[in-house]
Amino acid sequence: MPIRVIAGKAKGRRLRMVPGETTRPVMDRVKENVFNIIGPSVQGSRWLDLFAGTGSVGIEALSRGAGFCLFLDSNRAAIRTIHQNLATARLTEAAQVERSDALAFLRNSPGRGEGFEFIYVAPPQYRGLWREVLELIDAQPDWLLPDGVVIVQIDPREYEPVPLEHLRLIDQRTYGNTRVCFYERPGE
Repeated sequence: MPIRVIAGKAKGRRLRMVPGETTRPVMDRVKENVFNIIGPSVQGSRWLDLFAGTGSVGIEALSRGAGFCLFLDSNRAAIRTIHQNLATARLTEAAQVERSDALAFLRNSPGRGEGFEFIYVAPPQYRGLWREVLELIDAQPDWLLPDGVVIVQIDPREYEPVPLEHLRLIDQRTYGNTRVCFYERPGE
């Protein structure tokens, strides 16, 4: 199934898939609905794309006017694919790509000015990683700017309520075998 950039300055560009079976790209319909929900708040925003895979979500954000996206993945093939897809979309100047474990990354304290308006979480399924990521962000909420949103993409069967102190579930939608949950860090 080919993936593409849906809207913005890189609209219509086809993106490469990560070789092998290690990643599951977000379907265009899900990606489009996510961006319809968050709307114009994408403009100028800072993104963290965890378990980035092809980089499709962060590239979509950049195409739609996000100011910056940090792509993280621990898989070498995914990192290569993200670099290729950024070049294809002509969006490399607003991106940073790092080969890193998402959980190890989030265990560090964010540096000054390192917070994000959006954190996209689409981990390997059925391992509870999405919950661990949410708990780590909740424990160090400065990863997310006030009024920022963590967007979690999981299989609907994985969902369970997660007790959180600094984040709150504000919306969730199901599209076939994909559930998308939106957790906000309320502003001060």
